[in-house]
Amino acid sequence: MNFTPYVTGTASAQKPYEPYYWDPVYDVTDNFGDFDDDGKDIGDGVLDNPGDIIFHKKTRTGQKDSYSLGVGFSITFSRPLDQKLQDQCKEAAAANIALMQQQAANKRLDFELARLKNCGQLIKDGINFHPKSPYYKICADVVVRNKTEIAPHTHNIP
Repeated sequence: MNFTPYVTGTASAQKPYEPYYWDPVYDVTDNFGDFDDDGKDIGDGVLDNPGDIIFHKKTRTGQKDSYSLGVGFSITFSRPLDQKLQDQCKEAAAANIALMQQQAANKRLDFELARLKNCGQLIKDGINFHPKSPYYKICADVVVRNKTEIAPHTHNIP
């Protein structure tokens, strides 16, 4: 089984943001160009002042920013069709872990044997760290037995 939470989001905006614009209002009057039966001026179907702007009116653009946020989760169930392959994979992983653990144990043994040999030889030679040294504990657990030679020394006999 696989459980996956998710969060998605989007933002859409137009820059620069302009909520209004000034829309020109054109002169559409048609009062001249023809006459009625009484001889008074009337429109002839052609604008009297084409292209003339009377004023500007404030017009809303309808421009909006848009934001969305989606939160949820997905659950997936899967079952391998070949169980033998999955078992082999688990066995291979277990064997690999065992091999790595054995290699680590071998390296630890090599380290401890080298420490034992070097500390033992140094103790035989009468060389060691001072007991207050932080390195004294490195060879503190090494014991030398059946020493066949005795370092030259003297004793005071009263």
